[in-house]
Amino acid sequence: MEPRGYVVPFYSLNNSAEEDTLDKTKPFDISIEVVREAYARVKVKQGAAGVDGETIEDFEENLEKNLYQIWNRMSSGTYFPPAVRSVEIPKNDGKGGVRRLGIPTVSDRIAQTVIKLYLEPDVEPIFHQDSYGYRPNKSALDAVASARKRCWRYNWVVDLDIRAFFDTLDHELVMQLVRKHTSCRWILLYIERWLKAPIQLQDGSLQERNCGSPQGSVISPLLSNIFMHHVFDVWMQQEIQHVPFERYADDAIAHCATENQAKYVRDRIAQRLALYKLELHPDKTRIVYCKDDDRKGSYEHEKFDFLGYEFRPRLSKNKRGKHFVNFTPAVSTKAKKRMSQEMRSWGIHLRSDKSIQDLARMFNATVQGWINYYGRFYKSELYSTLRQLNHDLEIWARKKYKRLRAHGTRAVRWLASIALREPNLFAHWRFGLRPDGWAMGAG
Repeated sequence: MEPRGYVVPFYSLNNSAEEDTLDKTKPFDISIEVVREAYARVKVKQGAAGVDGETIEDFEENLEKNLYQIWNRMSSGTYFPPAVRSVEIPKNDGKGGVRRLGIPTVSDRIAQTVIKLYLEPDVEPIFHQDSYGYRPNKSALDAVASARKRCWRYNWVVDLDIRAFFDTLDHELVMQLVRKHTSCRWILLYIERWLKAPIQLQDGSLQERNCGSPQGSVISPLLSNIFMHHVFDVWMQQEIQHVPFERYADDAIAHCATENQAKYVRDRIAQRLALYKLELHPDKTRIVYCKDDDRKGSYEHEKFDFLGYEFRPRLSKNKRGKHFVNFTPAVSTKAKKRMSQEMRSWGIHLRSDKSIQDLARMFNATVQGWINYYGRFYKSELYSTLRQLNHDLEIWARKKYKRLRAHGTRAVRWLASIALREPNLFAHWRFGLRPDGWAMGAG
């Protein structure tokens, strides 16, 4: 049995003797090729080790045996997921909170990917066009682009924040909604086992779970999309059909014509979510006025953050060179703060043992990722943050080369000469931020 829409990958792992004697009488018909494809996808994404400490490299030391073991246990119904390792990371709310991620083992990530390969082709075609999170051929930037256009057409936004969404998902409700899309016994069996798998806390103790689906697992995004498809997307389309929205996992905004409509929509959504044991955060859910040159008056909230972008009134210039105020997104203050913190953590000024080419190789991928994401809209807002890199490189050069230590301007001229010879050496130089100031066309 192959998942619908599944294509056997063009590559093939070395066949083992065990595969030649696969037991075809297993109660569950799961393809060994799908297990291999699942492994290939997990390998591409890498990821940290789970509770067993096993890395991808460790898993590959006995690859065929490990893949066969996953297939054998899943096919026989004897696969039981191990505990999920809990990792706390800082929240992006600027308030010092933490978000708990769940890190499954390598084997468990492969097993979850097997389920995803079978289930996703059945549910993906029915998902709403304005659901963007963790879906093939859709991205967070697509959601930001759609929100940008709709903020120009609609005066008001309901900025929705679901309190502790992934931590509070009701397991029975999740299973009820998944059963709408599959009656496959083993898919339902393993999803239920994953939902109930305990979490290993940082002190090594195990915590049982009766609700929630850990962020960081392979299957959680798909389960959250199935859940929100029924709870939010379909309901919005049927009950409040004239209100467009963008949703990325549990992060969503809705566009309204008037303040009264926005209040009505907020209250209706809160009532709907309560039926499924979810709650809008009372402080973080806001009604926002999309103020620009044509929208007069003022309101308590005139900006909101969505997927790392801050939407607010900004000075823009039209094709004729005339300036006007436009409600549009740019990299958020929180995102700029996170980038600055990460750049400081690199300690570039302490790496005098490295060449400038070494530094470019070490950090270009990260910087280019920032540029690709946050440079899509109103890119000039990103300039001041990335210019910090040139300052760090200047300090690095003064520490590394004695002839540059006495005069900062000499270090800047030295960097500028390198940028002239190798303008593509650093990602932010290619973006238009030369060491001696703005490059042509960077504005």
